[in-house]
Amino acid sequence: MKVRFAPSPTGYLHIGNARTALINWLFAKAAGGAFLLRMDDTDAERSTDAFADGIREDLAWLGLTWDEEASQAARLGRYAEVGAALAASGRLYACYETPDELEYKRRRQRARGLPPVYDREGLTLSAERRAELEAEGRAPHWRFRLDHADTAWDDLVRGPQSYHGGHLSDPVVRRADGTWLYMLPSVIDDADFGVTHVIRGEDHVTNTAVQIQMFQALGAAVPVFGHVPLITGPGGAGMSKREGSQAVRDFRAEGIEAAPMLAMLATLGTAEAADPRADRNALVAGFDIRHFGRSQPQFDPAELAMLNARYLHGLEFAAARAGLAAAGLGAADEAFWLAVRANLGRFADAREWWAVIHEPLAPRIEDAEVCAAAAAALPPEPWDETAWSALAEAAKAATGKKGRALFHPLRLALTGRENGPELKLLLPMIGRARAFARLMGETA
Repeated sequence: MKVRFAPSPTGYLHIGNARTALINWLFAKAAGGAFLLRMDDTDAERSTDAFADGIREDLAWLGLTWDEEASQAARLGRYAEVGAALAASGRLYACYETPDELEYKRRRQRARGLPPVYDREGLTLSAERRAELEAEGRAPHWRFRLDHADTAWDDLVRGPQSYHGGHLSDPVVRRADGTWLYMLPSVIDDADFGVTHVIRGEDHVTNTAVQIQMFQALGAAVPVFGHVPLITGPGGAGMSKREGSQAVRDFRAEGIEAAPMLAMLATLGTAEAADPRADRNALVAGFDIRHFGRSQPQFDPAELAMLNARYLHGLEFAAARAGLAAAGLGAADEAFWLAVRANLGRFADAREWWAVIHEPLAPRIEDAEVCAAAAAALPPEPWDETAWSALAEAAKAATGKKGRALFHPLRLALTGRENGPELKLLLPMIGRARAFARLMGETA
């Protein structure tokens, strides 16, 4: 069994495309199959090596390794070879209309209440007429001639599907400038590389009816198809891959980790709850293409941020070291991580608490009496978690204050923050000298 993920390197990896890649990868791994990465880079004007490298980098960051890679730009000779054979058999035919002429035809059909299906004028041209048009300087574009019959398949997600070829326009497969469009090269690649299952977004459902006929015209095995609903943004808003804010690398730059992103994308469109602690092996074990429903799921960046926080809150120090180092906190130890992790939404947030502990801070003195009593009660070092309880109990005994009236002034003085990690964990790292100065209202 082999699946493929076929991005166009005309931009960075969009969150919707990342979901498609993940579903294909999980499907392949769950069945012991292969995952092909194919760059659909026939658009030479917009495809770039930088975008291709960016897609590879994002897939690798997600852990979606591929078994094989291909490039359409390297296979143009193969497409020309197959195109010539299909033309010779009558399945590809030349058309000479300009874009304006085609648009005029569509407008007339709509005005008459007819679907804007191509009228196959190219099939009726005589050799003399074609010669005249070419003498005018017109180069033909090429269309695939559809059989006017039902094309049916059992979709992995949508169930039985059927389209009649007479209700569809013969698709343009090659432009007048000789460049190839998506439809036919994709089929040639799937056939040549032995792709057995094509899983993609539901916006390709009509394309599938066309491409099944192309497989049949090539005498190739028709893959099993599955079309998952496209994701939307919050409130059902559409999501375009050209919106830079929806690129995977932008979420990476914001501090989102791979594990919570995988957990969310793997469960969008299913009844499963996303578990950011699940590793890729667990996602593979729990994957079933039949879990995807027909309604469009919503991708909410705020929900992803919450999953990211949950992931960090349960992360052990050994697994957190690389993230801390990337945030500039290579000197952080396990005590620091265990103290602050429950207050983080991303690794970069730890820098704030590192600064609270290790850098000069202007204290906020809300109750000088409480703070002075605590300063006077500071025990000698070394400190452990009991230092905080000793300090608080002494301040309580000296002032008679308790609850928020006791703890809030002490937190403000020691950290300058309204809330945060447990003070019993922070205080030993702050140290006696700095704690005393802050409790007395001095910057330290």
